[in-house]
Amino acid sequence: MSTTDPTITIPMTGRRPVRASKADWPVVARGNAHDPPGHECQANTIWIVRVREHADGRRIVYGRQDEGPGGQHAGVVNPYAGYMVAPVDGAPDDAATVDAVLRVCRTIGAEHLAQYTLADLRPEDV
Repeated sequence: MSTTDPTITIPMTGRRPVRASKADWPVVARGNAHDPPGHECQANTIWIVRVREHADGRRIVYGRQDEGPGGQHAGVVNPYAGYMVAPVDGAPDDAATVDAVLRVCRTIGAEHLAQYTLADLRPEDV
């Protein structure tokens, strides 16, 4: 990884953060939500969930609750969660990814966001 390569630092659950090259770990699924009522630009709270995937099959599933453009009350603690999902036989582990997305969404208080994030993954050929 060169020093000019854009990276992202991701807080993880139960371990130290990871720093990853955005080019080597592209986003393969995402979910976003904000609190009602109104428009996103008025939201007090936003939720984001991301799934990044490396060419070797590893995935990083992470998310957070954060302050929206409308602001939050002083003292609000916004939760986050992140998990590394190991590949199985060199391919992404879809079952473990589903579990990680569900755990992240539960931790950040956005269970409804799991269905949108999972629906954004590449479809399975049957």
